[in-house]
Amino acid sequence: MQAFCFGALAVTLEDLYFVDPDPEPGQEDPERGVRVELRLVEPSPWRGSIYAAQRTVVDTGLWRADFFESIAGGPGSRDRMHHHPSMTENEPGARVFDEALTADPFGWLATRLADLPAPCLSPASKADAAELLAGIPHIVDAARTMLSRVHAGELALSPTRPIRL
Repeated sequence: MQAFCFGALAVTLEDLYFVDPDPEPGQEDPERGVRVELRLVEPSPWRGSIYAAQRTVVDTGLWRADFFESIAGGPGSRDRMHHHPSMTENEPGARVFDEALTADPFGWLATRLADLPAPCLSPASKADAAELLAGIPHIVDAARTMLSRVHAGELALSPTRPIRL
């Protein structure tokens, strides 16, 4: 997992091998790829001296894009790429498939991050949002690199297991 933090906002990138326990028709086989999420950096109380390392908590999910491909389709198939325009209490809404995302995943990502809906940005200051905008090329480059490592068989090699409480 990688995280880019901009004040109250963070963008995380994670490689995943995903097996849906209740798949939609036509999406029964496993998929793998890179998940990109816009999340909130939660404030934490100061701890220790002025020199102490401080806790950084990247928590609440606001928006998600999944650069997934089916195992059957193979690397480069782009057959499961989708996004979730909104999330409620960390749960994503329905998958939204977008031809523009499939056609140019990283151009789509740059455009989408540059034009996030106001509710996604409302917890952050204008300065945080401006820093995120300035960081888009780095985020897109990291997502591209991570997906190429998935394609090369270096990442997302085994099923992601949910943590059981």
